[in-house]
Amino acid sequence: MSAADPGLRPLPPVERVRPGLWSVPVPLPNTSLRYVLVHVFETDAGPYLVDAGWDTDEAFEALSAGLTAIGTRVEDVRGVMVSHVHPDHYGLAHRVREVSGAWVSLHPADAAVLDRLEGDRPVESTTATLRASGAPREVLERHREAMARFTVRSRIPRPDLLLDDGAEPEVPGWNLTGLWTPGHSPGHMCFWEPRYALLLSGDHVLPRITPNVPPPTGANDDTLGAYLRSLERLEGLDAVEVLPAHEHRFAGLGGRLAELRGHHESRFKEVLTALEAGARTVWEVAGRMSWSRPWESMDGFAQRAAAGEAFAHLRALARRAEVHEESGEPLRWRVVRAADEAWRRPG
Repeated sequence: MSAADPGLRPLPPVERVRPGLWSVPVPLPNTSLRYVLVHVFETDAGPYLVDAGWDTDEAFEALSAGLTAIGTRVEDVRGVMVSHVHPDHYGLAHRVREVSGAWVSLHPADAAVLDRLEGDRPVESTTATLRASGAPREVLERHREAMARFTVRSRIPRPDLLLDDGAEPEVPGWNLTGLWTPGHSPGHMCFWEPRYALLLSGDHVLPRITPNVPPPTGANDDTLGAYLRSLERLEGLDAVEVLPAHEHRFAGLGGRLAELRGHHESRFKEVLTALEAGARTVWEVAGRMSWSRPWESMDGFAQRAAAGEAFAHLRALARRAEVHEESGEPLRWRVVRAADEAWRRPG
């Protein structure tokens, strides 16, 4: 799907999901995802939102129109519970806060990311990751040029509240519980609503596509391992329906969790096959994996995201002692042989 396609199809309508709970589609700029679903809880005090959308005038107008259709206004919003720090969820929350005085929340791990998103830090961080991945010089140069256009010079607004695992945000008349599900971001939060047995899953569990898992960095040195453990965390939930932030609501949480785990197990096999065939760096492994479009046709963000996922799978396999990670620049990888395992065993 091209960047122009999102404008060719209308957004879905504002939908009453359950009594007192609505979904409002808010358009996204230049992305095949097209929109984020902002979920609106009605209360006697005013509406409370889960996620907000990207900070564009079009998005703000769509959110305003959606709230008007429900019978309320942006000015009436009392709180915005943001599932994670990515701009399609967090960006518009602060314009909502400016208009309404609402509080904005994040998990502490995502709040800690904000400093790293300002100034030249994102450029330096992603360049270091690309170098460790073995990206060619021309890719590094194009990346620096592209990232320079998106450098954030002003301070990104901070949340008012930090919601940790198990937190129960104050939403009058509702009994929501925050579930920390790291992986797609270090502080990703889902929200459990027990009255109707609903899981508001953010980007953690989507009905058709798999969320991007970023490359390991710093304290988040096994992002895919964290994501898979977060999927296990949701196994015990008897959800009647899942309300994701993209695509559409769906039933069958357990089956979807199994599909997501199976997807990543298939990816692990692809990575091991690539290493067996002679690939040694992240970049070489990524070039031998199957993607939604051919590796050779990718560039820019799509190629960096694919390489980041390959990196995440390699690191997870290293944690499982199935591959060995050799330090240096770039990092190099090889499959752990039976002889290696014998050498590791004591006695």
